[in-house]
Amino acid sequence: MPATGRLLLVEDDARLGPLTAELLGDEWDVTLVADGETALDVSADRLFDVMVVDRRLPGMDGVEFIRALRTRRDATPVLMLTALGSLSDKISGLDGGANDYLVKPFEFEELSARLRALTRDYASEGDPIPIGEWTFYPDTASVYSPYSGRIQLTEKENALLALLAKAPTTAFSRAHILSAVFDKGEQLGTVDTYVHYIRRKTDREIITTIRGTGYRIGTP
Repeated sequence: MPATGRLLLVEDDARLGPLTAELLGDEWDVTLVADGETALDVSADRLFDVMVVDRRLPGMDGVEFIRALRTRRDATPVLMLTALGSLSDKISGLDGGANDYLVKPFEFEELSARLRALTRDYASEGDPIPIGEWTFYPDTASVYSPYSGRIQLTEKENALLALLAKAPTTAFSRAHILSAVFDKGEQLGTVDTYVHYIRRKTDREIITTIRGTGYRIGTP
């Protein structure tokens, strides 16, 4: 069976790492590294569809690696592997930016199934647009916060944010936004109202006010 996507495996166990890479190799083009620092370098140079990261790594641990990944606005889905199975450990891993969590020892069939589900969920959202530390998916009208996860936008909020986000260096006039996003007959104040709605749901800095002109995308 040909590999279906690129997977970064970050595992320092000299036996488990190669074994996991071999077993996943039927479904994935696997790159195996043994520490977080190397993983950061590799992931900066190559695009991956998903990552499997051990929590306990030498030097930079798995949570620190994922946080560093998210800080540089990399939204690649990450499944964390760990021998730590307490609720507090799971919560700290998920709060650190992991998308899923699997406790060792595990069945490889379950790992494969979770990876398929994780990548299927992300693929269905379309192409992401980074906005500062936030990640915007116009196709599904959703924004991912680096702090609190997924935020759903209304149709008009999504259209307004997409207009700004797809031209990040452009300042749009309120009149332009009104004609591009809203129905005929709406007033200019509608633009300000929806900017307020988006800021209230996300972050005030996600949209920048340009005095005398209108608005452009920000960098929260």
